[in-house]
Amino acid sequence: MPPKKKTKAPANQPKADEKANQNSNPPEESTKSENQAKSNSSSAVPAKRKAETKDAPSKAPRRSARGPSSAQPDPVKLINHLLSPASLDSCRPKDEIEDVQKRGKDLRTYSSSTFSPFEELICAVILSRPISHALGLRSIRALFNEPYNFTTPKKIRGAGFEPIRKALDEARTQHRQKTAEELVLLADAVAEHLGDGEEDEKEMMKTHVKGLGKTGLDIFARRIQAVWPEPYPFADQRTLSGLQKLGLPGTAEELEKLVDDLWTDLDVKDFPGDEDEKKPRVFVQVLERAVGVDLEGNADAVRAEVTPKSE
Repeated sequence: MPPKKKTKAPANQPKADEKANQNSNPPEESTKSENQAKSNSSSAVPAKRKAETKDAPSKAPRRSARGPSSAQPDPVKLINHLLSPASLDSCRPKDEIEDVQKRGKDLRTYSSSTFSPFEELICAVILSRPISHALGLRSIRALFNEPYNFTTPKKIRGAGFEPIRKALDEARTQHRQKTAEELVLLADAVAEHLGDGEEDEKEMMKTHVKGLGKTGLDIFARRIQAVWPEPYPFADQRTLSGLQKLGLPGTAEELEKLVDDLWTDLDVKDFPGDEDEKKPRVFVQVLERAVGVDLEGNADAVRAEVTPKSE
């Protein structure tokens, strides 16, 4: 009987083709999907069919649901909304909304109260820590309200480290030890230059604000320009991102110009001072509400509220 001829399994050839394809194509997502499809199919797939499979798209490209809407918000409605009390809940954490409801509208909050330059510096120290928006604002409420009221260098120095640490403990925040130490050192430095007074506070702050880092200095400059004209108009990159998500200009200069152009249509009667004094305050409130809305994840909802509905 003649010996049987050995036949090679056809599976080897597709493997060689597959290896060649892998060597000639970059490791992209489409190539990965193709190779997975090949391994699951019959080993003897005709070359023509394989070419058709390679050329055919596996699925239609997906559009991101997070992209900006093509409809643009009404800038007058948007800015007036940000200047009104109606926008407050959009930029406040849930626990601050509940705290205001429980303790009353006189509660001092970062979202709605006017602070002294020293208080703004305390806020910048706290908010420049690597903590959440909610924890930062809760810490500020704990320090600036009853029973602590740590609002001046004299009060902080008189209390010392432990009561400040206790207030931060009650806020259930993070980095309490380091933050309490920094606030005591800050009060000491301010008191040494002012003698516990406030008559030269502005000049002292400009000269001696040190150690905050870029984030803290940006926060301080953004808020303080409402009463100190030197930084105006200023907006840090984090706030500019929030403005753009709402459909507002992407630079401080463009926002200042927009406010000027729309001035007669803006509801600014509740802002103190003459027009030159009102404009920086209005500018700062737009910045603060915009970044707060963004941090709380409410930019899309606010934008939709002031965007004309297409017919």
